[in-house]
Amino acid sequence: MRLAFMGTSEFAVPSLAALLAWTHENVLISHENAHEIVCVYTRSPAKAKRGQKLCLSPVHVFAEEMGLEVCTPLGFQDESERRAFAARNLDMACVVSYGYILPPEVLAMPRYGCLNLHASALPRWRGAAPIERAILAGDTHTAVQIIEMQAQLDTGPILLSESMPID
Repeated sequence: MRLAFMGTSEFAVPSLAALLAWTHENVLISHENAHEIVCVYTRSPAKAKRGQKLCLSPVHVFAEEMGLEVCTPLGFQDESERRAFAARNLDMACVVSYGYILPPEVLAMPRYGCLNLHASALPRWRGAAPIERAILAGDTHTAVQIIEMQAQLDTGPILLSESMPID
């Protein structure tokens, strides 16, 4: 399978590392069933810290350390970015804390669609900062869920869910 990983925050790095380990394991088992991370999409470098220097996202840093190609488009509103994404002939995109909303035409480009790892129990905490919102609301439990992405934010079918206490 030809995969793209789309993530930005520190929360997304372990998922990229696990996906990378899984792809390498499958190459060792069978070249016929090999999986490849074709590209990592992350947000563009942003000014941060003292001196307002441009800083790479945690996913960007990790992907470069692993020798993966990194793309940093400013979203997918530009037709050239959508064409470049389509040209990768992806089987699937794995999205974790990316920070951009993918337009419907981009969600439809990978052969098997796009999956999102969401850091809370849906539908309670859709959107940004789900961990923080659950804590601020005093929730005693949350979840990590894998959903099939659809045009509306965090509304696709839940494929896997793991509940956990907030302590």
